[in-house]
Amino acid sequence: MTETSSQERDYLPGMGKHYLLPFYEVVHRVSGLGRVHGRMAAAAGLRPGQRVLDVGCGTGNLLRTIGKQHPGVELTGVDPDLKMLARAESKLRRAGLRVRLDRGFAQELDFPDDSFDAVFSSLMLHHLDTSSKDEMLREVHRVLRPGGVLVLADAVFHDHGHMREHLRDNVGDAVPKRIAAAGFSVEPTRRHRLRLFGEVGVEVATAH
Repeated sequence: MTETSSQERDYLPGMGKHYLLPFYEVVHRVSGLGRVHGRMAAAAGLRPGQRVLDVGCGTGNLLRTIGKQHPGVELTGVDPDLKMLARAESKLRRAGLRVRLDRGFAQELDFPDDSFDAVFSSLMLHHLDTSSKDEMLREVHRVLRPGGVLVLADAVFHDHGHMREHLRDNVGDAVPKRIAAAGFSVEPTRRHRLRLFGEVGVEVATAH
């Protein structure tokens, strides 16, 4: 596990507070998010030998799913939370997967241009403020090779008039429009109802 970011940034832990980290796996299991991860892994059309990045990889659940479905791909995960990464490292080792895990931030990915064939991100975008969302998507576009695929899942919110600005960015078709503005061709949103915590939209987009 390495630290790659050139500067510190504020970030929101995966469960909102570090002391809630032990409940992260319980929430993942009971919400049904594992099924969404399986569909995300299938949506990218991965082939052996391709390089895959998970931005905001958390404790490695999505990386584990991708690695099991596509054992021939090269996996890398990035997250700002060292406690999350430590759990991911242990979990992925137990699963028999070789994964590079780096501490870093979505807005400044420390990889060369055209480094990856596919980039994934699950339930992370809404944690970022509006400008950071755009920074992240520009960085994802930069590290993807031309024709590479972004598969991004995030919560779908409904604006009832009392929503914070960075969450309002996830209302309606705001997310696919933001992805398209970063230089992607975006497929229609695939929506999935979780057992708990509402609805998730999965965006599949191709870099050009």
